[in-house]
Amino acid sequence: MDDDTRYQTLEALLDRMAPPDDDPGALDAGVGTYVGQRLVGDLQGELDRVWAIVEALDVEARARFAKGFVELGAPEQDELLEALDRIDSSAPVAGAKPSPIWPEAPARAIAWFAQLVAEGFYSDPRNGGNHRAVSWKMIHYATDEVPRHPLEFARPTPPMDRDEYDAIVIGAGAAGGIVAATLAEAGKHVLLLERGRDLEEQDYRRDHLRNHRLALYGHNTGPDLQGHPRVTVDHEGKSHVVGPTDGPYSNNAMVVGGGTLVFGGMAFRFLENDFRMATRYGAPAGSSLADWPIAYHDLEPYYDRVEWEVGVSGQAGVDPRAGPRQRGYPMPAIGGHEGRAVLDEGARRLGFSTFPLPLFINSVPYNGRPACEHSNACVGFPCPSNAKSGSQNTLLVRGLATGNLKLVPRAHTTRIDVDATGKVRGVSFIEDSGSGPTAKQVRARVVVVSAGAIESARLLLNSAHPLEPRGLGNPHDVVGRSLQGHIYVSAYGLMPQPVEDGRGPGPTRATTRYSHDNGGIIGGGILHDEFVIMPFLFWRDALPPNLRRWGLPNKSFMRDCYRRVLQVSGPIQEIPNPEQRVTIDPTVRDRWNIPVAKISGSAHPESLRAAEFLRQRAVEWLHASGAERVWSRRNENSFVRTAGQHQAGTCRMGTDPQSSVTDAGGRVHGHDNLYVVDASLYVTNGGFNPSLTIMALAFRCAEGIVRRL
Repeated sequence: MDDDTRYQTLEALLDRMAPPDDDPGALDAGVGTYVGQRLVGDLQGELDRVWAIVEALDVEARARFAKGFVELGAPEQDELLEALDRIDSSAPVAGAKPSPIWPEAPARAIAWFAQLVAEGFYSDPRNGGNHRAVSWKMIHYATDEVPRHPLEFARPTPPMDRDEYDAIVIGAGAAGGIVAATLAEAGKHVLLLERGRDLEEQDYRRDHLRNHRLALYGHNTGPDLQGHPRVTVDHEGKSHVVGPTDGPYSNNAMVVGGGTLVFGGMAFRFLENDFRMATRYGAPAGSSLADWPIAYHDLEPYYDRVEWEVGVSGQAGVDPRAGPRQRGYPMPAIGGHEGRAVLDEGARRLGFSTFPLPLFINSVPYNGRPACEHSNACVGFPCPSNAKSGSQNTLLVRGLATGNLKLVPRAHTTRIDVDATGKVRGVSFIEDSGSGPTAKQVRARVVVVSAGAIESARLLLNSAHPLEPRGLGNPHDVVGRSLQGHIYVSAYGLMPQPVEDGRGPGPTRATTRYSHDNGGIIGGGILHDEFVIMPFLFWRDALPPNLRRWGLPNKSFMRDCYRRVLQVSGPIQEIPNPEQRVTIDPTVRDRWNIPVAKISGSAHPESLRAAEFLRQRAVEWLHASGAERVWSRRNENSFVRTAGQHQAGTCRMGTDPQSSVTDAGGRVHGHDNLYVVDASLYVTNGGFNPSLTIMALAFRCAEGIVRRL
């Protein structure tokens, strides 16, 4: 095949993936430019794959029609592609000679190429395709970005370095920012070390392919893509080295603010029964299900404190399962598209109630920050209007204003230092500033680990010393065990009318009906509608399973149904498995030559049963709400790892040092000045997004630390 025919065939294939009709096709939308940029950028090495597909396609066309692919009419081109799309082996369709062996199964090759085209057609125009936002206009996805407000995170001049701090806090996320600020406001001198960057305003651009919701070619937080691997173990026991954008990595944002910088902001309190799961249900065989050493009433004052000091919008008194509270929310609930009232009607038909979701988002101006301006790219991105409430723009700002808190971004803590008696004395870290990396050691009266469930466990394990050879605080091999995340279930319903107005954030209705009392199911979970889904993510995840992934039917569904599809989803109350865990890989190291985290094991079978139950309830709710068609993917795999961005449980709190890592205040057993304060403390992960409980625990533990300092 000569070069001219190659390029002509490639262009013809592009336009069959997203054909022109009343709206522009792939070529007119600039997808050729997008594909070219990817093949010399993120997808270097895939160019040969593209040309092999093009050449194989042309040979198949000549074998079937005695014409090259570019000489065929659109119906014949589609006929050939449909035939190839059904072939799962690499044998040619027609068997004519000479015929190339496909580089992979034709169906797989077409699926890969269709996704590449969809990326360029439906992602943001700054990626090179979707010229003039033609596809967004076609599906009625809002093209105007919310005006960006100045991000008032001005950091005051940091205090001078000290020979010894009252406390060192490792990790400036949901918990670490609150702990550091609370200690600083109590007059303590605090050093806050954050492995990631302190993002500046220019870092806030909205890239639909590189964000924390869809990290296809990168992300907008941390860690850096190179030099920070992890190891995961598959169902056959084989180890794989993975990077931060790989799903099994379970990347929780590493940046000042942590996940709160880019989270969706759901701010649910756990229910009273969530703290007493073992008492309520009994511990199934093979699980580590246990009660928390604290109850809902112990945490309620701190839930209230988070809601008012960080800022949560919501409506109190509308969830019949909610625990008692001393007062309502500081802001009213955020409204949503009126079309989603169908969910209320569906719930009424099924006999349960719904309520507005509580959100870490200002519904009105609050604490010096503006109200939500309804960006349709909310979850996965920093808020352009600074209306989303995280640790970085609330408590951390307050803590820095005291002059007692020194924040050091790009500071990778390598180990917690102890003396000859095993007493914690400080930490060693590498500060990777603009002038280059510098190894440092700092002493402190107290060390608080708030690096997230995976990295907190990794740091304790990497801080082994002669008196604790298994790792710091790990005499009974508990550190790293019972890693949890959330199995999320999802169902999609095609409604008769639009239920999405394209204005964020999106979630408006939730129910706790299935959080408990589900007849033979341990726990359960919440169900709710979802955030506005980005167009390419909708294409990738939300299309009906029997819809062709390319061609005019695919384009027509996107155009006609994007705003008519309603997603109901939710996380289950996971049953912890002690064999789903974090250990240290003996051979793989990061850029600082530190052994990396190794993640192994899978969810407990009872978690999978609960997930299937909740999935069926999501399907049922959509049917009852009037959906013309409902689709949902049933999990058929018994090996499901669930660390994810809601990772929890590796340093569980408890009263028995043989089965827990810390006491009820986060203090590590056997150490009077070492604390873990983040979701690692979770005994169970609840059937809710975890951020509110992480922050409430942070306030509670910080108060205890202040009393001891």
